[in-house]
Parts: sequence; structure tokens; C-alpha cells
Amino acid sequence: MTAAEHHIVPRQPPSSGSSGPSGPSGSAGPPGPAGSSGDGAGTPPPDRRRVIRRRLITLTIIVLLIGIPAGYLVISAGQSRRSGQDKEAEAAAQGLREAWPSGMQRRIFELPIPGNAEGVQYYETNNWKASRMYVKFRTTSAGLDRFLSGVGTGRAALETGRVTISGRDTKVTGWYFGPGVDWAGTVHKNKDPRPTQNITVNMTDPAAPVVYVVSASTP
Repeated sequence: MTAAEHHIVPRQPPSSGSSGPSGPSGSAGPPGPAGSSGDGAGTPPPDRRRVIRRRLITLTIIVLLIGIPAGYLVISAGQSRRSGQDKEAEAAAQGLREAWPSGMQRRIFELPIPGNAEGVQYYETNNWKASRMYVKFRTTSAGLDRFLSGVGTGRAALETGRVTISGRDTKVTGWYFGPGVDWAGTVHKNKDPRPTQNITVNMTDPAAPVVYVVSASTP
């Protein structure tokens, strides 16, 4: 066949979607990520459910950080009140001790029991509202004067017929302050945190008075 007889095939234009010039190996370069134009402008928006989940987690953490300490304080306060009430009930069940309070207890509650006192009884209660020392003893007329002076008051402050021990404290101690007894009493008040003493004396036998004291201090 002569050269004139060869058919000339026209050059075909590049098809649409061609990826451009081929690489060094003659093959087309790798296609980019779907939907990406190569400049990052096609990054999909964050998942809405993921955003909501993160917000819920953050809110839960905040609630726990605030709620747990507050709940702990409420529980601790309740336990403290119950503990104080239990201790007071336990002391009341045991009754007064036939002994002298320690020197430290006498200093704290400002109870200068005279050295010649007999039949000394006491016990102490503590709760979240107040601490109390209950004391009963028999002394002499001079011993009563020394005690009252040591507290910061005197015999002149004793009011005939007055009982200064409250009904609440009477129930706790079992003390009797009914008729047929020559009672005299006074209340010696101090500024907090010093204790206040409620003093009642059985003066039926002036030579051997029996002293009842409730010394209470507020923490």
C-alpha cells in the first residue's frame, strides 16, 4: 500500500474529566479526596451530635463539681447534729458521775468547786449548739461564799425562792426542785465564749448548802 493510500486519523480532543498531564511514569496523577478542591475549603462542618455530646459532658462535670461538695456539707452537718444529740442522750442515760471534774474542765466551765466539797457529782455534754457541765455538791456556808466569789458573784445575788435550772436540764439530770425546800438562785452571765452559770442552792440547812450548777458555753 502506498503512502497515499494511508488513512489519516484526525487527532481526538481530550475527554472531559481528564486529570491533566501525566506524571513521570506516563500515568495520570492520583485523584484528590472526594469533594476537596485542594485548598481545604471543602472541609465538612462538625457533627452536630458530637457538639451536643461535648456540651452535655461539660455540663455534667460542672454539676458534679458543685453538687458533690454541697451535698457533703449538708450530710456532715446532719451527722454532727445527730452525733451531738446521741452523746447528750448517752450522758443523760449514764447519769451524774460520783467524782470531781478534771482541773481542765473546771477551768473551761469556770467552776471553782471549794476544796471541802462533798458528794461531788458531774457530767459534761456537747452538741452543735452548746457545751454544758452539770455539777452538784454539798459544802459549808464559807465554802458557798468561796464558790460564788470564784465564779464572779456573791451571796447577795442569790434570790430566795428562785430556781434557775431549766426544765430541760432538770429532765437531763433528774434533779428535784419542787416545794418544801428553801431554794435560792442566780444566773451569772458572761460574754461569749466564756460560759454562763445557772446556780441554784438548797438552803434548807444553811450550814450545809447543796449547790446545783449548769455551766453552758456556746462554741
